[in-house]
Amino acid sequence: MAAGWKPLPFQQFILKIHSRCDLACRHCYVYEMADQSWRDQPRRMSDAIADRAIQRIAEHAAGHDLPEIEVVLHGGEPLLAGPELISRLVRGVRGAVETGTRVNVAVQTNGVRLGPAFLDLFAELDVRVGVSLDGDAEGQDRHRRFANGRGSHALVSESLHRLTSGPYHHLFSGILCTVDVRNDPLRTYEALLEYDPPAIDFLLPHGNWATPPPFRDPGSPATPYADWLIPIFDRWYDSPVLHSEIRMFQEIMRLLMGSPSRAETVGLSPVRMVVIETDGAVEQSDILKSAYHRAPSTNLHVLTDPLDRALRLPSIAARQIGELALSPECRACDLVSTCGGGLYAHRYSPAAGFAQPSVYCRDLYRLIHHIRARCAHDLARARGAP
Repeated sequence: MAAGWKPLPFQQFILKIHSRCDLACRHCYVYEMADQSWRDQPRRMSDAIADRAIQRIAEHAAGHDLPEIEVVLHGGEPLLAGPELISRLVRGVRGAVETGTRVNVAVQTNGVRLGPAFLDLFAELDVRVGVSLDGDAEGQDRHRRFANGRGSHALVSESLHRLTSGPYHHLFSGILCTVDVRNDPLRTYEALLEYDPPAIDFLLPHGNWATPPPFRDPGSPATPYADWLIPIFDRWYDSPVLHSEIRMFQEIMRLLMGSPSRAETVGLSPVRMVVIETDGAVEQSDILKSAYHRAPSTNLHVLTDPLDRALRLPSIAARQIGELALSPECRACDLVSTCGGGLYAHRYSPAAGFAQPSVYCRDLYRLIHHIRARCAHDLARARGAP
């Protein structure tokens, strides 16, 4: 700040409206990894906390004259909070912000409870719907199960068919798929395409240097996740018809062409997102729950603190200052402006904190190098180079 840097205001507000889930997914970072603070959270955000969260979002948007903000309803499983709280929050934020600020609202759900009543509500409130699905029945039911071991694929598939048909298709924002390298990549991709998603997010399983992700040996030169993603990229890139946006690939291509990233998974663009927990605590990205206990904590609360106060925290600044927050190894890399060190949570080690390359460093390097080579070859052909 002494050198003139100023924090950028938050644009995305993630509201944790319910702290429990109706699935017991084996790869869930909220319940199965280092931070177990969910146990102390109230199950449902109270009306009083919801109203104060609305006020804090509105004052932040007004104070920074934001033309557009995004509110994401999250959990746990947000549909467990019920239609009354969802309606209260969506109508409340839209009513509280000033006329010049557009409010986009989205919900991320496991899809188990996505029946006609919720779809009618989301259509009425203009709420975009993202659904988590890990591919075909085998891929989905490997991890995304009920507590009794029963798989969820059949229910989620039914919900997705309901969402993508008739009057609801315009609400569909896309599918989030957590990668499991034991699943066939192309079969997984084709299973997702069956629902005609406008976008697909392939999510690398959360892990770090202390708790490596499955099948990712930090000391090995192997690149199992790049090897899994590259066949999907090639199928997607070579397709004569662009079926769905695959955000990871498109963000990498944007960065290679000199445009800024629009996602926190790659690139050096400032992260402008804040989380409000079920109890009203103001937190950093909940993905940090994968690192260590209470890693997302800021010790701020909507009852006592404006959101501007979070902007001055070193932990928030580290997500906005780009290359300055990276390790020397990352800054020396030829792909630093594209990779950006990878997802912040994946850099954690007990010895160095987040000043490490991503635990997926080798995978990201191979994937980005492959995409760069494909794009460079096609650009050369388009320009008539031999």
